[in-house]
Amino acid sequence: MDLRKIKKLIDLLEESNLSEIEIKEGEESVRLSRVPTGANAVMPAPQYAPAPAPAHYIAPEAPRAVAPAAHSAAESHGGGAKAGGRELPDGQVLRSPMVGTYYASPSPDAPPFIKVGQQVKAGQTLGIIEAMKMFNPIEAEVSGTVTAILVETGQPVEFDEPMFVIS
Repeated sequence: MDLRKIKKLIDLLEESNLSEIEIKEGEESVRLSRVPTGANAVMPAPQYAPAPAPAHYIAPEAPRAVAPAAHSAAESHGGGAKAGGRELPDGQVLRSPMVGTYYASPSPDAPPFIKVGQQVKAGQTLGIIEAMKMFNPIEAEVSGTVTAILVETGQPVEFDEPMFVIS
């Protein structure tokens, strides 16, 4: 496909109310899409339950999402920090490294990975975030006692949302 045709398609997409356009010519195809500017995309919670993972299923090793250099996914704070309008206990706050759905256990009938008051070690799995049909383990970055679990199983989580407090 000619570069001039692609540029015309981009212009057409920008001038129209379309959010996506796909053109096929023989075996070649071009797909262009855009996110409307000034609008916050909100993804509704799914109206179905995901297929349960087998009882022996443990989340596979996946590439770890890296938090921005401005602060790490776990940050220490004193009293007074808030999440969702409520004050967090003192300790290390572990934040979500990605957008997805949080699950507290490897399968619906399995016990949760952790409970409030439980001792955890750095590297221990605290929960799973499902993103794009991939189950990503969320691991403790520090050793200590779980003082707060700020998310519930099946709850959608946003990037950088506080999930756990470990002291």
